[in-house]
Amino acid sequence: MKPIYEKVKEHIRKYDRLFDFLEAEITDMGEGYAEVVMEVKDKHLNSAEVCHGGVIFTLADLAFALASNSYGTLALAIHVSISFIKAVKAGDKLVARAQEFSKGKTLATYHVTITKNDGEKIAFFEGMVFRFEKPILPEEESHAHS
Repeated sequence: MKPIYEKVKEHIRKYDRLFDFLEAEITDMGEGYAEVVMEVKDKHLNSAEVCHGGVIFTLADLAFALASNSYGTLALAIHVSISFIKAVKAGDKLVARAQEFSKGKTLATYHVTITKNDGEKIAFFEGMVFRFEKPILPEEESHAHS
C-alpha cells in the first residue's frame, strides 16, 4: 500500500499549476518534510536581472504545501514570512527544503530553507498552517493505488 504522503505528492503535483510555471520538481517528501528544486530561467527574472522574490517565495510555498499536507489532512497557510539573503540569477539551481518545526492538533509551523544546489543560503521562509478536519484528497484518490 502506498503511503498517504505519496498520494498527496501526486495530487499536489498534478493540480498545483505553479509547478509547471516554475518548471519545479519534487525531489524528496515524507511526513512533515519536502524538497522542491528548480532552475532559474529568464522568465523568472525581475527588472534588475535577478530572480524575482515572488518566484523564490513560490518555490518555498510549494515545499511548505507538500510538507504541511503530507499527513493527508487539508492544511492551509494562515501566516507566512520570508527573508531574502542573497540574489540569484538565471542558470542558478534552487533547492527549497521544508521541515516541520511544530505540530499541534490544528496548528503547525514549518521552516523552509532555500539554497543554491551548492548549499549557499538564499532565503529563509517560515509558515504556519491551520489543519482542517478534512482530507486533502478527494475520496476516489485516497483509495486509489491502495
